[in-house]
Amino acid sequence: MAANLIQNGWFSEINEQWPGVALSLEIEEMLYDEKSKYQHIQVFKSKTFGNVLILDGVVQLTTRDECAYQEMIAHLPLFSHPNPENVLIIGGGDGGVIREVVKHSTVKHITICEIDQLVIEAGKKYFPSVASAWDDERVTLVCGDANDYIQKAEVEGKFDVIITDSSDPVGPAKALFESPFYVAMDKALKAGGKICTQAESMWLHLDIIKKLVNFTSRTFKNCEYATTSIPTYPCGQIGFLLCSKAGGKSKNSCATPARRVKRGEEDNFKYYTSELHSAAFVLPGFVTKAVADAKAEADAEFKEFTKAQKAANGKKHKADETESKEDAAAESVASPSKKAKAS
Repeated sequence: MAANLIQNGWFSEINEQWPGVALSLEIEEMLYDEKSKYQHIQVFKSKTFGNVLILDGVVQLTTRDECAYQEMIAHLPLFSHPNPENVLIIGGGDGGVIREVVKHSTVKHITICEIDQLVIEAGKKYFPSVASAWDDERVTLVCGDANDYIQKAEVEGKFDVIITDSSDPVGPAKALFESPFYVAMDKALKAGGKICTQAESMWLHLDIIKKLVNFTSRTFKNCEYATTSIPTYPCGQIGFLLCSKAGGKSKNSCATPARRVKRGEEDNFKYYTSELHSAAFVLPGFVTKAVADAKAEADAEFKEFTKAQKAANGKKHKADETESKEDAAAESVASPSKKAKAS
């Protein structure tokens, strides 16, 4: 964290990703301050939001409002799938998404791919209520680069749900916001699989959201943007991109849950409800328009590409036909006819 982010006992989230906007939290005590191979990790106890995890000067979670993010990024895709058994979590070293995934009795295997071991250690020490499910027997940790892991042949067609709990598209998380990564995730999904990724703020990053919707629309059967309210994220809101792969028994849309919270299990969820699930997909007009425009652009680009491919194939076919005729003529000149041979 840059020195100017802490002044007079206050942390201010000053960052070029949201120019002119800064969240401030009053610090009671600095608890942890280390630089890993990948990023600067800090934890402090705040005056009103509990412990706060900071990566490279950006708030990742607070104990007071983390449920609004962790529960929604996990349960939107999981409850959209009729029977999720094999789940991949990318990032999420604080352990919050794991805590939510283990609440689903259908889940048999959970793989989490986290690049930074120090984030895991800080999470366990300073956020025990968040990092409470690491010891679940279904959990397997892969400590490495998710962009490499997702492209391995061994994960092809392996997962029912993939949850990408990434930081913002800078540094080690940059590749997680680019088209090849989503293509690789698509290959790693089973038929009817679901993907949910952190997809930035509609108030600050509409251009990034449109870009994500544009290129995922070319790969997946359907893609949608959902939102949640969280006070300590930039502008108090964060979004999720949900992508559905064709096939299987899943519906193409994630907006209506395929399963609902069972009666008697409501207390397992602090923020998520089945009603809130559907409401998360109801967007302001300007966001709805941006998403629709991005899909329309992708559709137009795909049609143009298909048209160009057909034209190119047509030219190739004609060229092959001409070449075949020329070859036949050349062969006729070079070789005597059967009649000539008979005589």
